[in-house]
Amino acid sequence: MSNLEKIKQLRQLTGAGFKDCNNALEDSNGDLDKAIEILRIKGISKASKKMSRVANEGVIAISGNDKKSSVLEVNCETDFVAKNQDFINFVKELSEINNSVNSDQEKLNKSEMKNKKSVEENLVSMIAKIGEKITLGRSKTLSNENSKNFTYKHSVIKDNLSKLAVIVSLSTNEKSDKIDLFGKQLSMHIAASNPISINSEQIKKEIIEKEQDLIAEELKNSGKSEDIAKKISLGKINKFKEENSLITQQWVMEPKKKVKDIIEELKIKDLKIVDFYRIKIGD
Repeated sequence: MSNLEKIKQLRQLTGAGFKDCNNALEDSNGDLDKAIEILRIKGISKASKKMSRVANEGVIAISGNDKKSSVLEVNCETDFVAKNQDFINFVKELSEINNSVNSDQEKLNKSEMKNKKSVEENLVSMIAKIGEKITLGRSKTLSNENSKNFTYKHSVIKDNLSKLAVIVSLSTNEKSDKIDLFGKQLSMHIAASNPISINSEQIKKEIIEKEQDLIAEELKNSGKSEDIAKKISLGKINKFKEENSLITQQWVMEPKKKVKDIIEELKIKDLKIVDFYRIKIGD
């Protein structure tokens, strides 16, 4: 094999530039495997410098089926890279592994990919090849007994990759088209309305306390008496809970009704929203 052919092959294997490949082959006396290792070491050096930069673009990948579904966020620096085919292929393989390890990021990092290298190693190689900071972000797996998952993708990049993704899990013994339609519509509603929890009781205490502090600050210089201020504060907190609890939100497809009204109209006694997860790039 001529030196030019080796350079071409090394470029295909690593994605590195002509000059870097030529130098690596010279340093390895023409040994391709050693040249790959040299470029990998250099790639790690380049990658570490890139890791100080901001990565708030990227994609959300959905994987799994209606019994076990996962989302994985992979961040990069620019939207251009988010649409790069090498990046897309990398994320799609990652998403399947993520589903298999139930969104355990430690296990995900150590998992082996198709090229027999770990996710960590491939991430470093991808950073060196793409030339941007790439990080693994949030991830979540929903898997509940006797429930069915429904998913929704908004601003789709390609296939299972998008900018915003939702998984919602419904529990019922009934199997019908209206359940499937409601599950699909509910996932779209969650994407649009961004609820905090299923009901007001599930909103975390610290979130309520933060909102109360904001309301108190707002009313501080209003000139209202203490009793009236307390009533206003209570009313605002109750409205906050209502607007941020999925079950009491206005149904996006028919705003005069709430989500709980739509569930009642379905007349399915055992229908229950078990869990949901919404994730958007940049949030």
